[in-house]
Amino acid sequence: MSDLTDPRADTGTDMFDGTERLLETATDTEAFGQQLARHLTAGDLVVLDGPLGAGKTAMTRGIAAGLGVQGRVSSPTFVIAREHRPGRRGEGLDPVTLVHVDAYRLGMTGESALDELDALDLDSDLADAVVVVEWGEGLVEKLVDSHISVRIRRDPESDTRRVQVRRIAQH
Repeated sequence: MSDLTDPRADTGTDMFDGTERLLETATDTEAFGQQLARHLTAGDLVVLDGPLGAGKTAMTRGIAAGLGVQGRVSSPTFVIAREHRPGRRGEGLDPVTLVHVDAYRLGMTGESALDELDALDLDSDLADAVVVVEWGEGLVEKLVDSHISVRIRRDPESDTRRVQVRRIAQH
């Protein structure tokens, strides 16, 4: 296990190598999301996996800050998907739209989760945006040839989170 002592610093390691990183606070989780955003471009699908309260929305706030998108980021639980327009992105990186999806309620209306996902038309957003999906593991990966998996686990009785990031190619 690798301990990431300053999640705001670039560690020089491969961001997507699956190394477990410890993030001690929600602020650290957001800072790590900002660091991750430096490696994201339009067309990337980021799937956040973790139980309720793990820090998925905090990670998304950090990604949004790193992408420089406009608007307040909150969980899109009841609207399912929220688009954040591009703003100013630092380090000479191209501005990009963020689409933030909460797939938790997909399939609860009587339609299949896949039909509801198809109705969101995410595959058209993928070409021009970074799409971050909470609760989408096992569902949204089918939309792309590869995706970024961010696994977040929160230690019991603590704010410490354990995060692993991998780029996964579909077969």
